[in-house]
Amino acid sequence: MATTPADPAGGVPAGPPGFHLLAKPTGAICNLDCAYCFFLSKEMLYPGSRFRMADEVLEAYIRQLLEAHRTPEVTVNWQGGEPTLMGLDFFRRSVELARLHANGKQVQFTIQTNGTLLDDDWAAFLAEEGFLVGISVDGPPEVHDAFRVDKGGKGSFERVLRGLDALRARGVEFNTLTTLHSANAGRGVEVYRYLRDECGSRFHQYIPIIERVEETESWTSWRDRPLYTQTGSTVSSRSITAEQYGRFLIEVFEEWVRRDVGEVFVQMFDVALANWAGEPPGLCIHSETCGLALALEHTGDLYCCDHFVEPEYRLGNILQTPMAELVASERQRQFGLDKRETLPNYCLQCDVRFACHGGCPKDRFIETPDGEPGLNFLCAGYKEFFHHVDRPMRIMSALLARNRAPSEIVQLYAAEDSGRSRNDPCTCGSGRKWKHCHGAAGVTHSR
Repeated sequence: MATTPADPAGGVPAGPPGFHLLAKPTGAICNLDCAYCFFLSKEMLYPGSRFRMADEVLEAYIRQLLEAHRTPEVTVNWQGGEPTLMGLDFFRRSVELARLHANGKQVQFTIQTNGTLLDDDWAAFLAEEGFLVGISVDGPPEVHDAFRVDKGGKGSFERVLRGLDALRARGVEFNTLTTLHSANAGRGVEVYRYLRDECGSRFHQYIPIIERVEETESWTSWRDRPLYTQTGSTVSSRSITAEQYGRFLIEVFEEWVRRDVGEVFVQMFDVALANWAGEPPGLCIHSETCGLALALEHTGDLYCCDHFVEPEYRLGNILQTPMAELVASERQRQFGLDKRETLPNYCLQCDVRFACHGGCPKDRFIETPDGEPGLNFLCAGYKEFFHHVDRPMRIMSALLARNRAPSEIVQLYAAEDSGRSRNDPCTCGSGRKWKHCHGAAGVTHSR
């Protein structure tokens, strides 16, 4: 096992030159009560807390984040819960502190929000400071409102749309984060087209919802759940299945590769292309190792990962131990290596391991066909998707190798489709005829 290099100045492990850190200024507190949210129950970690990041923690976070990076650019990432509950003055202060401690580094700002509290004042600030905003939209109104509800059980779509309109009016750069679950799993093309055409999104993230439960559990929301950890050998009825996830990605890919390469960016497709091209994928889920995507709670507690905000994975507190030391710790380093070192043999022999790398460790809770534990719940979906896109990914990576644009593949597909009979089976493998599936301009899916 390789050793972590030491810092020549003080003998402390230097750690990675850069890393991704999600800071949660309100902890798990949110103004919505999304039925599938795995993070809301994390408030049980801090009984009696006000759930507001104090100025002392804010200053330590910004200063230590900038000091810990040995890169010319540093990104300050805000998430929740719902971070906008802190109010504008908190974020104005965060920008001031970033400028104070930048020491010549270029600082970028991002914020992930449900969008319901955004108005023109927010949009003006976000535009002025160049924030990249991630806004959560699960699809058309009836899909979005299936699970993304407020504390009174009312849908949030109209409020999200008002927030999105405020961003667009001010020209704020944004991307959409769409969770995939039982309400939208069979509507890949419809959801993609809605985000692209109605929301104007040019950057899409699709996050599968996998709620682990014990077979005896019958809870309907996080408030009924006895634990804040994700455990269990099965999943809730809200969760997307592996097969649904694979089909969703394929349906979206077949639309994207024919019309939108170079115009719309889908995180999963960018990550896959990077792996096919032999480049760093830029996303921990499909990287060989992880450990460079940590989470900071409102108290200053630093955790190994956003999906492991649990006592077992608490590294320490940045008010007591410098962030750089915690990130460089052997404990965090081993956490990242475990992603590769705990893969079952079934994964080690897989022909698409280079593109998948076993997925996120949080989802490795089923057994392989021969009974070995540690297989990813989404394995079947990953396999179907990665096998389906092998040819176009090889074409696009070859174009990149020749310094040509991957978007040239759109013309290749157009030429192939021009000779396709309208009654031929659709290329996505849905079983439908081409004319009723991806060969139809306005088709919606409902399987």
